[in-house]
Amino acid sequence: MDRSEQPIALYEKIKKSVVKDIESGKLNPDDKVLSETRLAKKFNASRMTANRALKELTEEGRIVRVQGVGTFVARPKPDAALLEIKSISKEIQDWGGVHSSEILVLKKEKITASIAQKMNLKINDIIFHSLIVHKDRGIPVQYSERFINPKVAPEYLNQDFKKITPSDYLLKKSPIQQAEHIIEAVNCNKQIQKLLKIKSSEPCISLKRRTWSFDMVATYSIIISPGSRYKLVGKFMRG
Repeated sequence: MDRSEQPIALYEKIKKSVVKDIESGKLNPDDKVLSETRLAKKFNASRMTANRALKELTEEGRIVRVQGVGTFVARPKPDAALLEIKSISKEIQDWGGVHSSEILVLKKEKITASIAQKMNLKINDIIFHSLIVHKDRGIPVQYSERFINPKVAPEYLNQDFKKITPSDYLLKKSPIQQAEHIIEAVNCNKQIQKLLKIKSSEPCISLKRRTWSFDMVATYSIIISPGSRYKLVGKFMRG
């Protein structure tokens, strides 16, 4: 029996069925895919077999699995601004999504030694701290933690960040003189995994950003996104 005549493994049949539905237009980006249990029943297979099919489709970028929510057809990964500082709500709008946010922290506090060093401040100086999870159609796409020098944005804590993003507000109040980006591939801790609704095996993109305004460090941000839902693209043109 040559290779073309060999029986197709059951998990491959499940994969081919899902791919066929996607390519035919029966399933569109953001549409929900049958669960492991329902696929196993449909193909008279074990859940382990259905899980393997969905896992491989996820690795191939065909679907996105969100813990506690379900499995969805992946949309093409949006290009996120790297060199340009852009509001996440605008990015989501540009790729056809619907932005919402969950505000977890918005307060003033004493700065820690590690953050003080990054912002050229003294230990125990007062800093503004925000932690927001940004979502597209209810699916988390970005964990955004910011530390803000109160001197550059004294009214930061009084803003309604469900109506305006921190980036929108800060870009209006504190024109950026300089920015520094550090990008890494990381495995998130359990807290961030839970907030982004991802499994421990999901690789993430970490962007650490410092901005300067009024001749001082204005912000230090830690921005983390699931690798399956986000990508960074930067362009540089010499004048």
